[in-house]
Amino acid sequence: MNSPLDRDSWLADLRRRVPEISPAEAFTRQAQGALLIDVREDSERAAGSPAGALGLSRGFLELRIEDNEPDRERAILAVCASGRRSLLAAEALQRMGYRNVASVAGGFERWKTEGLPVSAGSSLDADAAERYARQLRLPQVGEAGQLKLGQAKVALLGAGGLGAPAALYLAAAGVGQLTLIDDDRVERSNLHRQVIHADARVGMPKTESARITLAALNPRIRIELRQERLRADNVESLLSGHDLVIDGADNFPARYLLAAATRRLNVPMVYGAVERFTGQVSVFDPRRADSPCYRCLFPEPPDAADAPNCSEAGVLGVLPGMVGLLQATEALKLILGIGEPLIGRLLSFDALGMHFRQTRLPRDPACPGCGPQATFSGYEDIAQWCAAAG
Repeated sequence: MNSPLDRDSWLADLRRRVPEISPAEAFTRQAQGALLIDVREDSERAAGSPAGALGLSRGFLELRIEDNEPDRERAILAVCASGRRSLLAAEALQRMGYRNVASVAGGFERWKTEGLPVSAGSSLDADAAERYARQLRLPQVGEAGQLKLGQAKVALLGAGGLGAPAALYLAAAGVGQLTLIDDDRVERSNLHRQVIHADARVGMPKTESARITLAALNPRIRIELRQERLRADNVESLLSGHDLVIDGADNFPARYLLAAATRRLNVPMVYGAVERFTGQVSVFDPRRADSPCYRCLFPEPPDAADAPNCSEAGVLGVLPGMVGLLQATEALKLILGIGEPLIGRLLSFDALGMHFRQTRLPRDPACPGCGPQATFSGYEDIAQWCAAAG
């Protein structure tokens, strides 16, 4: 193709082999289920793209198309800037065995001229598009949802049994910032359930050990470490600025402080607890008028003999994993604004019987934490009362 005549001949031959359709027809086919792929470079798509189009650069098309669409019978429409690269992309797809492929004539420029819907420029680069590809395909997530996840800040109280699985999956999902709050160090007895740590890191602060694992899993996210114990004098400063809190506490004073602070900061608290072969999960969301709080469930701390911690009572190693994953699921739902969170419901799990039980947990009008007569006398009073009661 050294001369304009050669190029014209090549282009005419390509158009004989690859069907071309107008942007209007492409828009109609997209509404009927066709996959529209914008094969321009990331930098070009930053200025906008056809609404609902999958961004997949021409240079990576053959490498990544099967991850995004393995069905070779699905209609696929390629669009570029003016309609030439999309012809090449469509031809490449034909060679790979995709049987229902077309190129959008005139490309994105004609698409805009005809007044068809355009989405704002993508903030997801090629790495993010590949990393979260399976998640992006969910209509309830998509690019808009992934951007929400990337902007979210989640505080995790505890980098142990519950915090470990929750942190792993929130990091993998692309939650933008995870703040790990824990003052403990890794012990060998932790490893059967706290899978974020490793034998070689016994003796290391749990927050740093967790950071190493999370950074290796997803280097895109930000991990903040707070190697300190939750106390009355630091609870608000540790939690403020976050979108939600994962409760992975292993003692009641910390939970009551957490419950009071999340109510005052208007931040949802995703509660979880495990003992031996059982676990439970719920969501306390002060942003909703119908949501109970932690003290609707436990108005006062139970006696220590009635609620021993894992070191005293023991726990099957998989139990914290299951409960932590349920907490991570609730956190993702809250961030994305999808599904039905566990607000006003307590989900209990019995591993030996392998069954879940759901119990209604309505807001208690006489609750000392969120009832009309509830008073807040300070975190120090809560900590002292809870320690004395326990």
